[in-house]
Amino acid sequence: MRSPICDMLGIEFPLLAFSHCRDVVAAVSRAGGMGVFGAAGTSPQHLREELDWIDAHCGGKPYGVDLIVPNEFEGKGQKFDVDQIVAAVPKTHTDFAASVLSKHGVDAGDLEEARRGATGFARNLREDGAATSLDVAFEYPIKLIANALGVPPKAMLEKGKQHGVAVAALVGAKEHAIAQVQAGVDILVVAGGEAGGHCGDVSTMVLVPEVADALAKIGAKTPILAAGGIVTGAQMAASMCMGAAGAWCGSVWLTTTEAETNPIVKEKMIAASSRDTVRSRSRTGKPSRQLRSPWTDAWEAENAPKPLPMPLQSLVSEPPLRLVDKLSQGNHEGAKQLATYWVGQGVGLMNETMSAGAVVQKFKEDFLAAYERLGGFLE
Repeated sequence: MRSPICDMLGIEFPLLAFSHCRDVVAAVSRAGGMGVFGAAGTSPQHLREELDWIDAHCGGKPYGVDLIVPNEFEGKGQKFDVDQIVAAVPKTHTDFAASVLSKHGVDAGDLEEARRGATGFARNLREDGAATSLDVAFEYPIKLIANALGVPPKAMLEKGKQHGVAVAALVGAKEHAIAQVQAGVDILVVAGGEAGGHCGDVSTMVLVPEVADALAKIGAKTPILAAGGIVTGAQMAASMCMGAAGAWCGSVWLTTTEAETNPIVKEKMIAASSRDTVRSRSRTGKPSRQLRSPWTDAWEAENAPKPLPMPLQSLVSEPPLRLVDKLSQGNHEGAKQLATYWVGQGVGLMNETMSAGAVVQKFKEDFLAAYERLGGFLE
């Protein structure tokens, strides 16, 4: 395809797959798109192991890495201290999480050690922690490095230029897009509120043309990847009609055969409608869209404590949810009800399980059919 994204990244089809699963990343790259490995909660050592595997299994095709280095979070500028971070989590929040588990027959036990183990995410949020992961990522022939939740750190931008690697940034508002362009990013991932995970509150249908128009007014040529609720080639084609040069998708890969998603959650996603998600701060402290369950409902109730700033809320939610994942796969009924994961509103269109490569092929076929359908309106 003739797209600035294809030219910049050396790929056949401008479909980028964000995934925490290395098998998905490699499969999408082999199929002509581009896999991007989500490394936000990954230690530098584990990141090296994953990139070793991806590099050996992507058939020489391009791939990328995604990190989260937010501009604002609790404890920014302070020395990283595990004891201090864990101690900053109020008992009211951990007790509430335990009460939600108890109502569904799940014994929370002592999750203190699990909370300490979950602080790796907090370490990676900091520029010094991210710098280590960046050093690892740039040891490999990546073609893209992406940052979410703010302007990429200076080191990311500098290393991108030094290594000839495109730097992408996720944005959920027009003003954020302009700030990213002024900072020097190479690609904008314009994510609407339909997206799974961290997202803003403006719909993809509105945000993509809004950002495209804003960039045109300042003379910026930065290519846009549309994101948020996009799970079909027809949606991808529609976003490209509105000014995007390709699509960035995350949710659609969660139900693929390669995905490491909890099988119970996979079943829920296959059965879910587009209304079965909720945008909430209860998982990370920043708004993120998740599959609705009694767990998410509990945190939206009037008696629920107010979510803590990132990364403290993750220390409240992740250990219990990991326990829920484990027990749900052991056929614990209460845990099966509570089980949830990040996913966008496009889940209503994710009605079957197929391989990641087959999803890419379906995107291509869908895109072409949409292109021909649109052409049919012209005389």
